Formats: sequence, structure tokens, C-alpha cells
Amino acid sequence: MSAAGWFIVLLALVGANLPFFNQRLFAVAPLPAAKKSAWIRIAELIVLYFAVGLIGFYLEARAGNRFEQGWQFYAITFSLFVVCAFPGFTFQYLVKRR
Repeated sequence: MSAAGWFIVLLALVGANLPFFNQRLFAVAPLPAAKKSAWIRIAELIVLYFAVGLIGFYLEARAGNRFEQGWQFYAITFSLFVVCAFPGFTFQYLVKRR
């Protein structure tokens, strides 16, 4: 696997966990509520999936061999993106804090 491929995998891991490790919108804008709701986290996860996908398309096109993908590819990659978000989800919702 090339360096660009590993970069996308690392970016996907960071992007998938980003909504769960902070209380800001996309880790930048503060929200008026004290805690971010689960729906906002899901929306962030979807937007970050598309952002990582666009970066992946750019890197693939720059390498010179961009391939057309069907809906199955997007269903599998989104599922993998959600699986990558498991550590952040566990930290946010399943770890008991004192």
C-alpha cells in the first residue's frame, strides 16, 4: 500500500473519532448547548465521511488511476468509517466518569 493509502486510513481514523472527542462543532465552532447531541455527532460523522472521501478521490486522481465505484463501495466504506468511530463512541457514551 502506498503512502497516500496509509494517509487516507489514518485520516479516516481521526475523522471518524473527531465528533466524539470534543464538544465543538467540527472541533472548531463552540455550540450554545453544554453537551453536543447524538444527532449532531451523527451529522458530523456523515460530513467527515464525505470530506475524507473527497480527499481520497483527489489523491487517487493525482496518482493517475481513478476508478469508478458503485453503491456497494460507498456502503462498505461508510460501514468501515462507522467501525473506525467505535473508540470515540466508547469513550463518549460507554466509559463511566467520576
